[in-house]
Amino acid sequence: MTTDATDTTEADDATDGDGPDEAHRRPDGLDDATVAALGDLSAALEIVEQARGFLYGFHRLTGKADLALGDAVDSLRDAGHAEIADLLERDLVGRNVVEGPWTYQLVEDYDDGYHAAFREHEKNARDALAGGRRHLFEAEMKEARRSHGRRHHEALPRDRADGADRADRAAGADRDADEADGTTEPTA
Repeated sequence: MTTDATDTTEADDATDGDGPDEAHRRPDGLDDATVAALGDLSAALEIVEQARGFLYGFHRLTGKADLALGDAVDSLRDAGHAEIADLLERDLVGRNVVEGPWTYQLVEDYDDGYHAAFREHEKNARDALAGGRRHLFEAEMKEARRSHGRRHHEALPRDRADGADRADRAAGADRDADEADGTTEPTA
């Protein structure tokens, strides 16, 4: 990573009570070089995630193009150009975009192969080196760059600062969804 993060230790956070949550604090003994290296690995994973998004976009756009082509074939046929419509339908509608697979098969291969392996290796590195904690580099960068005590510069989202954690929020969301679909009675 090209931006330096300031070492924000738990002791510093405990002093002002305004720092990252435990999940984003550097474990004792974890050095700057390892935090930066894990940040680099996380950044590489983010690029893979973006590439995956582009692949899904390619898949969706290719599918939409094939459906639009089908509409164009119908329009050509309706306009009296059956020979051209038949040729397009025979050669292009439903055609593989690369030799063999349709785009959904490319997406599945990417997800199950490269993407899954990358995510697993990144998680294993975090587990081995940082107790599984994510985004340590970014959390420390945030601490170094934000203006403590200023609105919109809070260390944590409001619901986390209030003591609610992800599990509490998830349980509340599940309860709200169950109430909305009628599987449970509303809570008081």
